[in-house]
Amino acid sequence: MTTGPSQQATFAGMPTPLYSGSPSRLLAWLDCPRRYRMQYLDRPRPAARAQRAHTSVGIATHNALRDFWDLPLAQRTPAGVAELVRSSWIDVGFRDPEQSAAWRLRVRDAVTDYLRRSDRERQPVGVERSVSLKTEQIAITGRVDRLDDRDGELVVVDYKTGRQVPTDDDARTSLPLALYAVASARMFRRACHRVELHHVPSGTVAVHEHTDDSLSRKVAEAESIAADLRRADAEFAQVGVESPRFEPRPSAICGWCDFRAHCPEGQRMGPEKSDWAGLEPAGYESAAAGTALP
Repeated sequence: MTTGPSQQATFAGMPTPLYSGSPSRLLAWLDCPRRYRMQYLDRPRPAARAQRAHTSVGIATHNALRDFWDLPLAQRTPAGVAELVRSSWIDVGFRDPEQSAAWRLRVRDAVTDYLRRSDRERQPVGVERSVSLKTEQIAITGRVDRLDDRDGELVVVDYKTGRQVPTDDDARTSLPLALYAVASARMFRRACHRVELHHVPSGTVAVHEHTDDSLSRKVAEAESIAADLRRADAEFAQVGVESPRFEPRPSAICGWCDFRAHCPEGQRMGPEKSDWAGLEPAGYESAAAGTALP
Protein backbone atom coordinates (compact mmCIF):
# COMPACT_ATOMS: atom_id res chain seq x y z
CA MET A 1 0.00 0.00 0.00
CA THR A 2 1.22 3.52 -0.77
CA THR A 3 -0.04 6.90 0.35
CA GLY A 4 0.91 10.52 -0.23
CA PRO A 5 -0.39 14.04 0.13
CA SER A 6 -3.58 14.67 -1.84
CA GLN A 7 -3.77 10.95 -2.64
CA GLN A 8 -5.91 8.10 -1.38
CA ALA A 9 -4.47 4.83 -0.14
CA THR A 10 -3.74 2.43 -3.01
CA PHE A 11 -3.47 -1.34 -3.16
CA ALA A 12 -2.00 -3.62 -5.79
CA GLY A 13 -4.26 -3.83 -8.81
CA MET A 14 -6.21 -0.68 -8.01
CA PRO A 15 -6.40 2.11 -10.59
CA THR A 16 -4.34 5.20 -9.87
CA PRO A 17 -6.38 7.58 -7.66
CA LEU A 18 -7.34 10.95 -9.07
CA TYR A 19 -5.07 13.80 -8.10
CA SER A 20 -7.19 16.12 -5.94
CA GLY A 21 -6.52 19.83 -5.64
CA SER A 22 -7.56 23.33 -6.57
CA PRO A 23 -6.53 25.68 -9.36
CA SER A 24 -4.62 27.70 -6.74
CA ARG A 25 -2.61 24.62 -5.80
CA LEU A 26 -1.67 24.00 -9.43
CA LEU A 27 -0.61 27.60 -9.97
CA ALA A 28 1.41 27.70 -6.74
CA TRP A 29 3.61 24.93 -8.15
CA LEU A 30 4.21 26.91 -11.33
CA ASP A 31 5.11 30.06 -9.38
CA CYS A 32 7.64 28.43 -7.05
CA PRO A 33 8.08 24.76 -6.04
CA ARG A 34 9.52 25.74 -2.66
CA ARG A 35 6.57 27.96 -1.82
CA TYR A 36 4.27 25.15 -2.94
CA ARG A 37 6.03 22.74 -0.59
CA MET A 38 5.84 25.09 2.39
CA GLN A 39 2.19 25.96 1.75
CA TYR A 40 0.80 22.52 0.94
CA LEU A 41 3.18 19.79 2.11
CA ASP A 42 5.30 20.82 5.09
CA ARG A 43 3.92 19.72 8.45
CA PRO A 44 3.94 21.67 10.60
CA ARG A 45 3.56 24.38 8.01
CA PRO A 46 6.08 27.21 8.34
CA ALA A 47 4.63 30.36 9.80
CA ALA A 48 3.33 32.71 7.11
CA ARG A 49 3.71 36.47 7.37
CA ALA A 50 0.82 38.63 8.54
CA GLN A 51 -1.88 39.54 6.05
CA ARG A 52 -1.18 42.58 3.88
CA ALA A 53 -3.56 45.49 3.38
CA HIS A 54 -4.34 44.72 -0.26
CA THR A 55 -5.48 41.24 0.78
CA SER A 56 -7.79 42.80 3.38
CA VAL A 57 -9.19 45.09 0.67
CA GLY A 58 -9.73 42.17 -1.68
CA ILE A 59 -11.50 40.01 0.90
CA ALA A 60 -13.77 42.84 2.05
CA THR A 61 -14.66 43.69 -1.56
CA HIS A 62 -15.47 40.09 -2.42
CA ASN A 63 -17.57 39.69 0.72
CA ALA A 64 -19.58 42.83 0.01
CA LEU A 65 -20.22 41.74 -3.59
CA ARG A 66 -21.25 38.30 -2.35
CA ASP A 67 -23.65 39.58 0.30
CA PHE A 68 -25.21 42.18 -1.99
CA TRP A 69 -27.21 39.47 -3.74
CA ASP A 70 -28.67 38.32 -0.42
CA LEU A 71 -30.20 41.74 0.23
CA PRO A 72 -33.90 42.34 -0.47
CA LEU A 73 -34.31 44.31 -3.67
CA ALA A 74 -35.35 47.47 -1.77
CA GLN A 75 -32.03 47.42 0.13
CA ARG A 76 -29.82 47.12 -2.95
CA THR A 77 -28.94 50.80 -2.70
CA PRO A 78 -25.78 52.84 -2.04
CA ALA A 79 -26.71 52.88 1.66
CA GLY A 80 -27.06 49.11 1.63
CA VAL A 81 -23.69 48.72 -0.09
CA ALA A 82 -22.05 51.09 2.41
CA GLU A 83 -23.30 48.95 5.28
CA LEU A 84 -22.03 45.78 3.61
CA VAL A 85 -18.56 47.28 3.17
CA ARG A 86 -18.55 48.55 6.74
CA SER A 87 -19.52 45.17 8.18
CA SER A 88 -17.10 43.30 5.88
CA TRP A 89 -14.12 45.57 6.50
CA ILE A 90 -10.88 43.97 7.71
CA ASP A 91 -8.61 46.43 9.51
CA VAL A 92 -5.37 44.47 8.99
CA GLY A 93 -2.14 45.42 7.21
CA PHE A 94 -2.70 49.16 6.87
CA ARG A 95 -0.10 51.74 7.79
CA ASP A 96 -2.37 53.39 10.34
CA PRO A 97 -6.08 53.85 11.18
CA GLU A 98 -6.32 56.84 8.86
CA GLN A 99 -5.17 54.82 5.86
CA SER A 100 -7.62 52.04 6.72
CA ALA A 101 -10.52 54.49 7.02
CA ALA A 102 -9.63 56.17 3.72
CA TRP A 103 -9.51 52.83 1.97
CA ARG A 104 -12.82 51.73 3.39
CA LEU A 105 -14.42 54.77 1.77
CA ARG A 106 -12.63 54.07 -1.52
CA VAL A 107 -13.85 50.49 -1.54
CA ARG A 108 -17.38 51.63 -0.69
CA ASP A 109 -17.37 54.00 -3.66
CA ALA A 110 -15.79 51.48 -6.03
CA VAL A 111 -18.23 48.70 -5.14
CA THR A 112 -21.19 51.10 -5.43
CA ASP A 113 -19.97 52.30 -8.82
CA TYR A 114 -19.42 48.75 -10.02
CA LEU A 115 -22.89 47.60 -8.95
CA ARG A 116 -24.44 50.63 -10.60
CA ARG A 117 -23.52 48.99 -13.92
CA SER A 118 -25.21 45.73 -12.93
CA ASP A 119 -28.83 44.67 -13.22
CA ARG A 120 -29.72 44.39 -9.53
CA GLU A 121 -32.94 42.53 -10.36
CA ARG A 122 -31.18 39.73 -12.24
CA GLN A 123 -30.11 37.23 -9.61
CA PRO A 124 -26.93 35.32 -10.51
CA VAL A 125 -27.11 31.55 -10.95
CA GLY A 126 -24.47 31.26 -8.24
CA VAL A 127 -22.46 33.50 -5.93
CA GLU A 128 -19.22 32.10 -4.51
CA ARG A 129 -20.42 28.77 -5.83
CA SER A 130 -18.22 25.73 -5.27
CA VAL A 131 -17.73 23.72 -8.46
CA SER A 132 -15.84 20.52 -9.15
CA LEU A 133 -14.39 18.86 -12.19
CA LYS A 134 -13.32 15.24 -12.58
CA THR A 135 -11.43 13.66 -15.45
CA GLU A 136 -9.67 10.31 -15.67
CA GLN A 137 -6.67 11.91 -13.93
CA ILE A 138 -7.73 14.81 -11.73
CA ALA A 139 -10.42 16.00 -9.33
CA ILE A 140 -10.36 19.81 -9.20
CA THR A 141 -12.49 21.85 -6.82
CA GLY A 142 -12.75 25.63 -6.72
CA ARG A 143 -15.09 28.51 -6.03
CA VAL A 144 -16.58 30.82 -8.66
CA ASP A 145 -17.08 34.43 -7.56
CA ARG A 146 -20.23 34.71 -9.67
CA LEU A 147 -22.00 32.60 -12.25
CA ASP A 148 -24.39 34.44 -14.57
CA ASP A 149 -27.09 33.35 -16.98
CA ARG A 150 -26.75 35.22 -20.27
CA ASP A 151 -29.29 34.23 -22.90
CA GLY A 152 -29.42 30.66 -21.68
CA GLU A 153 -25.65 30.14 -21.37
CA LEU A 154 -23.53 30.36 -18.24
CA VAL A 155 -20.81 32.97 -17.80
CA VAL A 156 -18.00 32.71 -15.25
CA VAL A 157 -17.25 36.02 -13.49
CA ASP A 158 -14.14 36.55 -11.37
CA TYR A 159 -13.63 39.77 -9.38
CA LYS A 160 -10.24 41.49 -9.35
CA THR A 161 -9.20 44.30 -6.98
CA GLY A 162 -5.45 44.70 -7.53
CA ARG A 163 -3.41 47.47 -9.08
CA GLN A 164 -3.09 45.76 -12.45
CA VAL A 165 -6.08 46.05 -14.75
CA PRO A 166 -6.67 42.65 -16.40
CA THR A 167 -6.77 42.31 -20.18
CA ASP A 168 -8.69 40.06 -22.52
CA ASP A 169 -5.49 38.04 -22.87
CA ASP A 170 -5.48 37.50 -19.10
CA ALA A 171 -9.00 36.10 -19.37
CA ARG A 172 -7.96 33.91 -22.31
CA THR A 173 -4.93 32.39 -20.58
CA SER A 174 -6.46 31.99 -17.09
CA LEU A 175 -6.38 28.32 -16.09
CA PRO A 176 -8.82 28.70 -13.16
CA LEU A 177 -11.46 30.46 -15.29
CA ALA A 178 -11.34 27.75 -17.95
CA LEU A 179 -11.60 24.95 -15.38
CA TYR A 180 -14.52 26.74 -13.70
CA ALA A 181 -16.26 27.00 -17.08
CA VAL A 182 -15.89 23.27 -17.76
CA ALA A 183 -16.97 22.37 -14.22
CA SER A 184 -20.00 24.69 -14.33
CA ALA A 185 -21.12 23.33 -17.70
CA ARG A 186 -20.98 19.77 -16.41
CA MET A 187 -22.66 20.50 -13.09
CA PHE A 188 -25.52 22.56 -14.54
CA ARG A 189 -25.71 20.70 -17.87
CA ARG A 190 -25.62 23.98 -19.75
CA ALA A 191 -23.16 25.55 -22.15
CA CYS A 192 -20.45 27.72 -20.57
CA HIS A 193 -17.76 29.23 -22.79
CA ARG A 194 -17.54 32.89 -21.77
CA VAL A 195 -15.23 33.91 -18.92
CA GLU A 196 -14.83 37.43 -17.54
CA LEU A 197 -12.44 39.25 -15.22
CA HIS A 198 -14.21 42.20 -13.56
CA HIS A 199 -11.75 44.79 -12.22
CA VAL A 200 -13.84 46.45 -9.54
CA PRO A 201 -11.70 49.61 -9.02
CA SER A 202 -11.77 50.61 -12.71
CA GLY A 203 -14.97 48.94 -13.86
CA THR A 204 -13.01 47.21 -16.65
CA VAL A 205 -14.29 43.85 -17.88
CA ALA A 206 -11.82 41.53 -19.61
CA VAL A 207 -13.54 38.85 -21.71
CA HIS A 208 -12.74 35.65 -23.55
CA GLU A 209 -15.03 33.31 -25.44
CA HIS A 210 -13.63 29.80 -25.22
CA THR A 211 -14.35 27.04 -27.68
CA ASP A 212 -14.75 23.37 -26.78
CA ASP A 213 -11.24 22.81 -28.13
CA SER A 214 -9.65 25.61 -26.11
CA LEU A 215 -11.33 24.37 -22.94
CA SER A 216 -10.08 20.86 -23.65
CA ARG A 217 -6.56 22.23 -23.96
CA LYS A 218 -6.89 23.92 -20.57
CA VAL A 219 -8.06 20.69 -18.96
CA ALA A 220 -5.06 18.92 -20.52
CA GLU A 221 -2.81 21.65 -19.11
CA ALA A 222 -4.23 21.07 -15.63
CA GLU A 223 -3.70 17.32 -16.00
CA SER A 224 -0.07 17.89 -17.02
CA ILE A 225 0.61 20.07 -13.98
CA ALA A 226 -1.15 17.55 -11.74
CA ALA A 227 1.06 14.77 -13.12
CA ASP A 228 4.14 16.75 -12.07
CA LEU A 229 2.59 17.37 -8.66
CA ARG A 230 1.75 13.70 -8.20
CA ARG A 231 5.43 12.83 -8.66
CA ALA A 232 6.60 15.69 -6.46
CA ASP A 233 4.15 14.89 -3.66
CA ALA A 234 5.12 11.20 -3.73
CA GLU A 235 8.82 12.04 -3.55
CA PHE A 236 8.20 14.41 -0.66
CA ALA A 237 6.42 11.61 1.18
CA GLN A 238 9.57 9.49 0.77
CA VAL A 239 12.44 11.93 1.36
CA GLY A 240 10.85 15.14 2.67
CA VAL A 241 12.55 18.50 2.23
CA GLU A 242 15.68 16.83 0.80
CA SER A 243 13.87 16.26 -2.48
CA PRO A 244 15.46 18.31 -5.31
CA ARG A 245 12.03 18.87 -6.87
CA PHE A 246 11.34 21.79 -4.55
CA GLU A 247 14.12 24.18 -5.48
CA PRO A 248 13.08 27.85 -5.25
CA ARG A 249 12.25 29.85 -8.35
CA PRO A 250 13.44 33.36 -7.39
CA SER A 251 11.61 36.19 -9.13
CA ALA A 252 10.06 39.58 -8.50
CA ILE A 253 7.23 37.95 -6.55
CA CYS A 254 9.67 36.97 -3.78
CA GLY A 255 9.15 40.41 -2.25
CA TRP A 256 5.50 39.51 -1.76
CA CYS A 257 5.91 35.87 -0.68
CA ASP A 258 4.22 34.89 2.59
CA PHE A 259 7.04 32.41 3.30
CA ARG A 260 9.95 34.68 2.44
CA ALA A 261 11.33 34.48 6.00
CA HIS A 262 12.08 30.78 5.43
CA CYS A 263 13.79 31.18 2.04
CA PRO A 264 17.33 32.70 1.83
CA GLU A 265 17.20 32.75 -1.98
CA GLY A 266 14.01 34.77 -1.91
CA GLN A 267 15.44 37.22 0.60
CA ARG A 268 18.33 37.92 -1.77
CA MET A 269 15.89 39.12 -4.44
CA GLY A 270 15.55 42.50 -2.75
CA PRO A 271 13.70 44.10 0.16
CA GLU A 272 10.39 42.75 1.33
CA LYS A 273 7.30 44.73 0.33
CA SER A 274 5.60 46.66 3.10
CA ASP A 275 2.21 45.60 4.41
CA TRP A 276 0.51 48.34 2.39
CA ALA A 277 2.71 48.30 -0.75
CA GLY A 278 -0.01 46.59 -2.79
CA LEU A 279 -2.60 49.31 -2.35
CA GLU A 280 -3.89 51.12 -5.37
CA PRO A 281 -2.46 54.64 -5.76
CA ALA A 282 -4.66 57.73 -5.40
CA GLY A 283 -7.40 57.88 -7.99
CA TYR A 284 -9.21 54.74 -6.90
CA GLU A 285 -12.10 56.79 -5.63
CA SER A 286 -15.33 56.73 -7.59
CA ALA A 287 -16.31 60.07 -9.03
CA ALA A 288 -19.95 59.09 -8.81
CA ALA A 289 -20.15 58.15 -5.15
CA GLY A 290 -23.46 58.73 -3.49
CA THR A 291 -25.71 58.48 -6.52
CA ALA A 292 -28.46 55.92 -6.70
CA LEU A 293 -28.05 52.49 -8.21
CA PRO A 294 -29.97 52.10 -11.45
